[in-house]
Amino acid sequence: MSERFVHLNGRLVRAGEARISAGDAGLLHGASTFTTMRAHNGVVFRLDRHIRRLLDTADFLGFQTGADPATLTAATGAVLEANALREARVRVTLTPGPVGSWREDNAPSSKPTGTALITAEDLGTLPHWWYEEGLTVAVASFKQRRGDPTAGVKTGCYLPRILARQEAGAKGAAEALWFTTDNRLAEACFCNVFLVAGETVRTPPRDTPVLPGVVREAVGEICRHRGIEYDDNTSLTVEDMLAAEEMFLTSSVSGLRPVVRVEQHVVGDGKPGQMTRIIASAYGALLDGECATPEGGATT
Repeated sequence: MSERFVHLNGRLVRAGEARISAGDAGLLHGASTFTTMRAHNGVVFRLDRHIRRLLDTADFLGFQTGADPATLTAATGAVLEANALREARVRVTLTPGPVGSWREDNAPSSKPTGTALITAEDLGTLPHWWYEEGLTVAVASFKQRRGDPTAGVKTGCYLPRILARQEAGAKGAAEALWFTTDNRLAEACFCNVFLVAGETVRTPPRDTPVLPGVVREAVGEICRHRGIEYDDNTSLTVEDMLAAEEMFLTSSVSGLRPVVRVEQHVVGDGKPGQMTRIIASAYGALLDGECATPEGGATT
């Protein structure tokens, strides 16, 4: 197809024609927040939750973007339609705008000048082996620190995450697990992490800190609906990780991926476990159900 379209500051434009100020605080200071979403059958899975988290983060960071749920929802649908996408990776990025107009002292502005960018690209075919064979992950040499104002919220300051995943790739691993400075299991670079011990599914609590992932939330719902014991309140240690019978990662784009090895340590029997498969199947059904539209129906 021809050049793709993006939605920038209220307008649908060709990607090559999109212009952002050279003084944008997102570019100069990494002052941005974003959410990455999965469109399935032309419908973004739990778009409302993604947007609510995004705007809550913008408020927390003191960004006066001028963005609102209705505008972002409509713009997301417009981008999918303009690019004729049904299965897609969609990203919404917000910044407070040019440094000269952004009040770093967080004082109210009479005219918000933030940047809002929405992009979408074809999802393509996700690697089959992720789900059937499972992943090897490494332990990041970096640490997550409670008290860091960007920990547990999704900002554009993702360079440490990218470096950690590059470090993992050099070890032949697909992802890296982050521990905190006090040695609690937190999350992966771009995913939430879950352990299965006995009949209990466990994930690090929010105040570890970890990102409140939309698929993380869905896994909790699935477990409660199916009567599976679910614990998201108890801190997890390296010993818990090594003792786990199963492990899996969740993210909006990749869904649920089993982990079968942590560097040289084999998880369980080295194959995706039964509980992981049960939850993955339930999540697939949830995705299909919530993203079902009548033939020719709208994308939002």
